[in-house]
Amino acid sequence: MLGLRGSVRLLTEINQSLLQNATFHCQRVQGLRVGNTEIPNDKKLEVALQYIHGIGRKRAHQILCELSLVNKPTKDLTGIELNSLREEVSKYLTGPDLARRVKADVQRLVDIECYRGYRHVEGLPCRGQRTSTNARTRKEHQKYGSQEVAERIRKHQERSQAK
Repeated sequence: MLGLRGSVRLLTEINQSLLQNATFHCQRVQGLRVGNTEIPNDKKLEVALQYIHGIGRKRAHQILCELSLVNKPTKDLTGIELNSLREEVSKYLTGPDLARRVKADVQRLVDIECYRGYRHVEGLPCRGQRTSTNARTRKEHQKYGSQEVAERIRKHQERSQAK
């Protein structure tokens, strides 16, 4: 029994193997799908892997070293190399799974009402940066008066006063 994830992965692999060399009106399909993200054909592999959310320069280089792949354009990958690349990328937390994990971590900080959680609720920097002249990106919602953020702050202050 494959289960839902196994069947989706199997269908994705079949789809990619069919589309890998397919042509439409004498044009080759642009982009390969790796890690639930389409990576460009015209870029070198180390740069193309960085299009996947959660893979940066260091992780892309590490993946290429582990697979012993040469840093060549993505369109020159063979089917075997592409499958091994997909398997290696699937070992890491990427894409929507990574975003879900980060969101859960921030929510945990808010729930335990620690300093970093409070800063997240207020929309201020959490890592000790100065806020009197900088932090314009994090303080932007205050300028426009976001009602959602104001409501969250009010609820947090009520909980703090109740204790």
